[in-house]
Amino acid sequence: MPKDTSIRSVLIIGSGPIIIGQACEFDYAGSQAALSLKDEGIEVSIINSNPATIMTDKVIADHVYLRPLTVASIEEILIERKIDAVLPTMGGQTALNLCIEAEERGIWEKYGVRIIGVDTAAIEKTENREAFRQLMVDIGVGVAPSKIANSFLEGKEAAQEIGYPLVIRPSYTLGGSGGGFVHKKEEFDAALKRGLEASPTHEVLVEKAVLGWKEYELELLRDSNDNVIIICSIENFDPMGIHTGDSITVAPAMTLSDRCYQDMRNQAIKMMRAIGNFAGGCNVQFSVNPDNDDIIAIEINPRVSRSSALASKATGYPIAKIASKLAIGYNLDELENQITKTTSAYFEPTLDYVIVKVPRWNFDKFKGANMELGLQMKSVGEVMAIGRTFIEALQKACQSLEIGRAGLGADGKHVRNIEDIMHGLEHPSWNRLFLIKDAMTMGVPLESIRKVTRIDKWFLSQIQELVFLETELKRYSLNNIPKDFFFTLKQKGFSDIQIAYLLGNVTEDEVYDRRKSLGIKRVYKMVDTCAAEFNAQTPYYYSTFEDENESISSDKKKVIVLGSGPNRIGQGIEFDYSCVHGLLAAKESGFEAIMINCNPETVSTDFNMADKLYFEPVFWEHVREIIELENPVGVIVQLGGQTALKMAEKLDGMGIKIIGTSYNDMDVAEDRGRFSDLLKELDIPYPKYGVAENAEEAIVVANEVGYPVLVRPSYVLGGQGMSIVINDEDLEKAVVKLLGDLPGNRVLIDHFLDRAEETESDSISDGEDVHIVGLMEHIEPAGIHSGDSFAVLPPFGLSEKVMNDMETYSKKIARALNVIGLLNIQFAVKNEKVYVIEANPRASRTVPFIAKAYDVPYINIAAKIMLGVNKLKDFTIERKLVGYAIKEPVFSYDKFPEVPKELGPEMKSTGESIRFIKDLEDPYFLKLYKDKSMYLSK
Repeated sequence: MPKDTSIRSVLIIGSGPIIIGQACEFDYAGSQAALSLKDEGIEVSIINSNPATIMTDKVIADHVYLRPLTVASIEEILIERKIDAVLPTMGGQTALNLCIEAEERGIWEKYGVRIIGVDTAAIEKTENREAFRQLMVDIGVGVAPSKIANSFLEGKEAAQEIGYPLVIRPSYTLGGSGGGFVHKKEEFDAALKRGLEASPTHEVLVEKAVLGWKEYELELLRDSNDNVIIICSIENFDPMGIHTGDSITVAPAMTLSDRCYQDMRNQAIKMMRAIGNFAGGCNVQFSVNPDNDDIIAIEINPRVSRSSALASKATGYPIAKIASKLAIGYNLDELENQITKTTSAYFEPTLDYVIVKVPRWNFDKFKGANMELGLQMKSVGEVMAIGRTFIEALQKACQSLEIGRAGLGADGKHVRNIEDIMHGLEHPSWNRLFLIKDAMTMGVPLESIRKVTRIDKWFLSQIQELVFLETELKRYSLNNIPKDFFFTLKQKGFSDIQIAYLLGNVTEDEVYDRRKSLGIKRVYKMVDTCAAEFNAQTPYYYSTFEDENESISSDKKKVIVLGSGPNRIGQGIEFDYSCVHGLLAAKESGFEAIMINCNPETVSTDFNMADKLYFEPVFWEHVREIIELENPVGVIVQLGGQTALKMAEKLDGMGIKIIGTSYNDMDVAEDRGRFSDLLKELDIPYPKYGVAENAEEAIVVANEVGYPVLVRPSYVLGGQGMSIVINDEDLEKAVVKLLGDLPGNRVLIDHFLDRAEETESDSISDGEDVHIVGLMEHIEPAGIHSGDSFAVLPPFGLSEKVMNDMETYSKKIARALNVIGLLNIQFAVKNEKVYVIEANPRASRTVPFIAKAYDVPYINIAAKIMLGVNKLKDFTIERKLVGYAIKEPVFSYDKFPEVPKELGPEMKSTGESIRFIKDLEDPYFLKLYKDKSMYLSK
């Protein structure tokens, strides 16, 4: 069936701010869907409250509404604009719930709006636990024994009937919120209370726990002709008992028999057809008994999910893009395969490689948190790696995590205490994967590890092979490693750093030089969806060690943009937003734009965004070899946060041009001593400071600058390790802990300006002129991390003198640091005196917010200035904000109820929203102003 021509305008509902369980994968889905519909000549409107996303940028949609995700906001849009259909499947649970609420209030019917991509009956069948269970029974799909409960008494009766262990699953929640396992009767009351309170309908499913069973997912697409295809099978490395968002996952499934897969495939199609007659995507989760291959259904999601983004990047099949076209009437065989350009979209991708996803946690931000993994998701992001084998992809994923690991072990960071290791295997947390390797290295039998973890023996045997290879390697020195063995090590994912560590007394560079002399170097393979059966047109690559290289370097002028790696607190989606604009600016300026990143949730790793995408770890060894192959005119590190910035020194040392502000000038801003000397030279006030390398030095410095003091490491993001202390004893503890967590770092100690206001500026400099992007005033006082503060644009309570000083200091610093591109400066204001706290010559988390508030493409402008193709005078910048914009931090404390909700210098928020007010009489603002007065008077 061709496109439904009655649909001329579509409203896409976004997912709101980033929270645990609903992250940037929905920015990717919403962006893909919007661009796909625009290609069809459809007018696209988007509602979302998240200013940090590409989805809410005018390059994506015709009309962007940065408004609270409420029915009232929806109705305002429908009054203002003629909308024919709403697409709620690209914004996670938030969008689905809002769609249902609007339907219950009769909004869609009132304005003649159709729901496309799903129907609300399907949502009800999948989100209502009892309705789902009964439907599965009716169609002959197995489910675990369970009963629904709407009260404490019903829950107790269900538990008595089903028996322990059991699981509590609240209805209509996201990321497993409120869910959990109950192993014994004494734990049940508290768990039931939590589940009932978490569900918006006060309903839970009490279900028999199938702990230790294997877990799988299938991603499906269906068109209006009832054609159904399976895009990808995904296997969880971890058994049932850990939320799939917290589980390591592998695609395609590695340990699934063909008979079991075909059975699972048939059941998934039957389930999708049973929940409703709609065209779109579905994610289905199953559990399989490892003893007899019995299959039970866990859940089905009739929308784009976290796994949809993973499956899209894993296969090259753009699920959200195709799903949006199916929603407007196309059939699969009428659509083009986006990679081959010669075959239709009615096919099931074939992989001749393996992908591994590893979650990224931020337990360090939640002191006192229960770090054991279970039904409730706790990870804040994820990485994906591609390799020819499982173990190669697994090692690359470990290198991608931004936790200082060089791969899976063999880097000097192993745990040696066998009791700690065995406890960690039995009680899974963020490091269980590494503890499995540590246990094997210490001689714990594979079967003992399998019994404790219930992880499939095949996966464990793959990891054990690494231990055997490491033992073999230790027999050699660098100069007598046989070439074949060296090649095998690299094929198994060992990094040069790991090899150097295992050999001892050699450096990473020496290993690199030796293997290059042996002719052992990376080649790049194309992700083509069809295992090379058809020619692919899309330059989307991963590295491995083989003979044939499929990535041919062109003779065009090239620019490499280094991505921001996994989403985490302090480095979120706003840096991916910046990277995407860097790519677009490079393409518009005539460069071949090359992206290096490893985050499957993001828009920057959409193969349509760059001229060439390398889905690789943002890890020195990988970046170095891509640069050697591509020979770019330069590398942009300014947009990818700390992940990219930390490469600057090595790039500079190799003579590779850093586009924009130079490494030396960035280092001046980062080095507290050099930066304070610069401020002194410029006659700009700053808090007294000192630098220490141990606790004794720190105490001397603190007594010189005067308590209270702010203690922090250098070269970190998101306030990592920061604390405010008031005496020698607390300072000693803080410094010892900080240096233990970040060995080799120096400690910066600043006098803390108590009861000072905090403000910040963002600016763009072209080396001559400086444009102030925006000044912001925080509600919370200095001492609360800027990412956790409510902030108002433009300032509402600062004097003319203070704002003039902020602008003057910003321009002085920009010129003194020779900034080419972006600069963020944070200030403390006390008694009308403006002090500079820090300066960051890079993209900040506030620039996307200001760009959206003022409706000015600031990152695009900055990127073109960095590339040297424009000066500030070439742009006409018109701000369009009427009134004020307020940045609202959003937290995920519901995942860690045991953690005190105290804010301080270390960032804890996972996302942000934007809210516009017309004037300072707005009740919302008056409440914030009252809070500010209270903070400053304390």
